Amino acid sequence: MRLGALEAGGTKMVCAVGDETGKIFEQISIPTVTPQETIPQMIEYFKKTQIDALGIGCFGPIDPERNSDTYGYITSTPKLAWRNYNIVGVFEEALACPVGFDTDVNGSVLGEVTFGQAKGKNCVVYVTIGTGVGAGVFIEGKLLHGMLHPEAGHVLIQKRSDDQYRGKCPYHKNCLEGLAAGPAIEERWGQRAAALKEREEVWDLEGYYIAQALSGYILTLSPEMIILGGGVMHQEQLFPIIRNYVKEILNGYIKTKELEHMENYIVPASLKDNQGIMGCLELARRAAEL
Repeated sequence: MRLGALEAGGTKMVCAVGDETGKIFEQISIPTVTPQETIPQMIEYFKKTQIDALGIGCFGPIDPERNSDTYGYITSTPKLAWRNYNIVGVFEEALACPVGFDTDVNGSVLGEVTFGQAKGKNCVVYVTIGTGVGAGVFIEGKLLHGMLHPEAGHVLIQKRSDDQYRGKCPYHKNCLEGLAAGPAIEERWGQRAAALKEREEVWDLEGYYIAQALSGYILTLSPEMIILGGGVMHQEQLFPIIRNYVKEILNGYIKTKELEHMENYIVPASLKDNQGIMGCLELARRAAEL
């Protein structure tokens, strides 16, 4: 089966073709501009590759509820050109094939539980920390949607007393995204994250904020594994800092084998940054079987 995958991000659209085993045959990247500029290029690509089904993991918020009047839409996104855009409907009409649809971070967690290190686990949280912060949740064998879908990048964070930065998020300044995403790091410290690698104080504060959010996810969702991806998490020195702060915040309240071995519990992504595309291949496979 030839499956198409579209990892629809705010900066770029990654289009790929692969199969149900997660093997990727080819992929291209197209800048995310407006639907009028970007969508025709992707339709042309997938028409040429002759796919049997397409899986889309999309920036949000989106409507993933199949019984909804706005299923398949990008909804209240800050990217105004894409607001209330029926991305699923456009591809279904153009390609005449089944289309699977979910958030980009749900796509990433699906890639990890289907093809990666989280295979066989019942509850996994995937958090991406980059230009924004998002979380995908796989729980009891399903991707979590509920009322909408998780927007766990916007959980509120208690600011540390030595941090005078007001926060970047226009909705709530002191959410995880507002305090810890890439743009917040750059605005607070005056340099991009990649240029701050040797500044220990930068990563201690970053690790503290991420650990606060993860501790909340642990207490509410009880995940068997937490996977951290995205550009900020390429700063690998963050992982031990985060693990230590999670231990400090939880303060011995929960005792499990997972928390005794934090190095195997809070971990980097395992699929060479292809977890999103591979998850989209699985979304396509599932759509083809409906």
